[in-house]
Amino acid sequence: MRLPRNISGDDLIKALKKYGYQVTRQSGSHVRLTKTEAGNEFHLTIPKHAPLRIGTLNNILKELSAQLDIDRNTLADRLF
Repeated sequence: MRLPRNISGDDLIKALKKYGYQVTRQSGSHVRLTKTEAGNEFHLTIPKHAPLRIGTLNNILKELSAQLDIDRNTLADRLF
């Protein structure tokens, strides 16, 4: 699947909230999201840039798919 080129950091943060991620802190233009599940904490750092660079978005989706144990393409379809 081809990743969208016009996704902003704010859009991605909103989309990740449906997977249980919550904003825990912000440092400058980067937002830290945390999800607690079965005693484990998962963290993601999302830059609040508009739009996100395609490599940055790809790396975030790789990390997220590993945390959620979902195929990256399936995850991208669900998010966008």
